[in-house]
Amino acid sequence: MSSCSRVALVTGANKGIGFAITRDLCRKFSGDVVLTARDEARGRAAVQQLQAEGLSPRFHQLDIDDPQSIRALRDFLRKEYGGLNVLVNNAGIAFRMDDPTPFDIQAEVTLKTNFFATRNVCTELLPIMKPHGRVVNISSLQGLKALENCREDLQEKFRCDTLTEVDLVDLMKKFVDDTKNEVHEREGWPDSAYGVSKLGVTVLTRILARQLDEKRKADRILLNACCPGWVKTDMARDQGSRTVEEGAETPVYLALLPPDATEPHGQLVRDKVVQTW
Repeated sequence: MSSCSRVALVTGANKGIGFAITRDLCRKFSGDVVLTARDEARGRAAVQQLQAEGLSPRFHQLDIDDPQSIRALRDFLRKEYGGLNVLVNNAGIAFRMDDPTPFDIQAEVTLKTNFFATRNVCTELLPIMKPHGRVVNISSLQGLKALENCREDLQEKFRCDTLTEVDLVDLMKKFVDDTKNEVHEREGWPDSAYGVSKLGVTVLTRILARQLDEKRKADRILLNACCPGWVKTDMARDQGSRTVEEGAETPVYLALLPPDATEPHGQLVRDKVVQTW
């Protein structure tokens, strides 16, 4: 594989929205598409399913909760392609509404994957993004709802344009700690671990976009978060109002923004429309 070949990568891509995004990119992206999954057998089965449709994704194992796995993927991309053109951070988890797991454990586990692991992927892969690269973080309007349900002083912190990545990490850690100490409501947090995790993803997106503007403005990399909507997936117990194909539309739109595009950037997008933050 030559380093001039283009490559797009989707995390958590063996099923659901990630699989639909991968399928769409295989059809529309001019270059290789890498399907990643934590479970190698499931990932390879997903690749075979797409191959049966006449598409040709590549597979690479990725457990976003494992920093070593992320670094192995980074080294593969660097060696095979000299970097990365499109990154879709789709991998994530959600506890079911009736799950009996204690809320503090739900908070710790959900934020570990949805926020901290997604951040780790960005930390390792953003430096190898090529000029005109596109980064899409799958977030949710549940994050916006969580923001609105935060106490006013917390809302101000999350909305602050000078909030740093370190500050954000501290806030996410504080939420987990506050749930363990059973004071999260008193400290102004909402009762949704998933919502807070996606709030973190959206705010991280804003911060990382600002960093790209400061350090790599000339490369014109666009980095956005998006809400795919309530989609019929395992996570939603197949009760969503949208098909996975409909859920994939906005992520793929953002992943394939033309090279001369300058926006959206650092935004939360739903149905291809920037949401008011």
